[in-house]
Amino acid sequence: MLISRLLEQVNKNTTRGVQSARDAMLSGVIIIFSGILIVWLSIFLYTAFYYAYVPSISYVRPVHLEFQSCSEQKGICSFPSAYVQLTNKQELLMVGQPYKVNLHLEMPESPTNKELGMFMVCAELRTREGVLMEQACRSTMLHYRSTLLGMLTTLTFSPMMIFGSTEEKQNVVLELFGNFEDDQRHPVTVIYIEIQSKHIEIYSASVMINAHLSGLRYFMFHWPILSGIVGIGTNLFFIALVCILSYLHFTHTEDNNFNYEEEKICKEPQDQPSESSSLEDFCFGTFS
Repeated sequence: MLISRLLEQVNKNTTRGVQSARDAMLSGVIIIFSGILIVWLSIFLYTAFYYAYVPSISYVRPVHLEFQSCSEQKGICSFPSAYVQLTNKQELLMVGQPYKVNLHLEMPESPTNKELGMFMVCAELRTREGVLMEQACRSTMLHYRSTLLGMLTTLTFSPMMIFGSTEEKQNVVLELFGNFEDDQRHPVTVIYIEIQSKHIEIYSASVMINAHLSGLRYFMFHWPILSGIVGIGTNLFFIALVCILSYLHFTHTEDNNFNYEEEKICKEPQDQPSESSSLEDFCFGTFS
């Protein structure tokens, strides 16, 4: 009788140990998978926030100038102008973000351009429906070079000019709009540009739109690694905190339900006398 009780106790202890090891292994696997999921969720949330909050830093669109040719004399008989299509979508620029709109002109250092002096460039920002949102006119000119400086520059770069690696030209950058913010109700999709000179000579032209970042956007764009560490770490902390609080609340609710069921069983009257002793032992061990 004693040996059977010892064997039964050993069997119970062994079963309890195996069950505990199995529960510990299952808990470890759940914790590892939960940690991996939380890390990937934190990275995903920061990446989604970055692309939704930080705009593209610049947009470049070519400007194809058009004009009316003169039939009786050489040259042009109208101001060169162009409609620049920014996007075929509903909007390109982020609402609430200031932008700088610059016009880049590639101009040869020809005698005509040197004698041209100052000239005006006008621009209009319009919506898809043609609504005028903003307009501006700016003046510019070629950078001045004296005759002596021009001769020295030509002599210095003459080998590269002969092989075509460099040319006698200047890149003139003109700021048309310095702090433009798009309207959500009427997003800008077209830029109209007009160069008010009939004697200007231009190789090519392009419009560059640069986002004027400040505050958090400036920090996230110029220090992406540091901001990524801070952002992902913050997401990881709050997600882990929510998961831990949810787990504690769930386990506390389960313990309360289990104790309530045990107390309900112990308080119910028992009809079979054979089970009363074992039930008393169970209730006494539970509430003692």
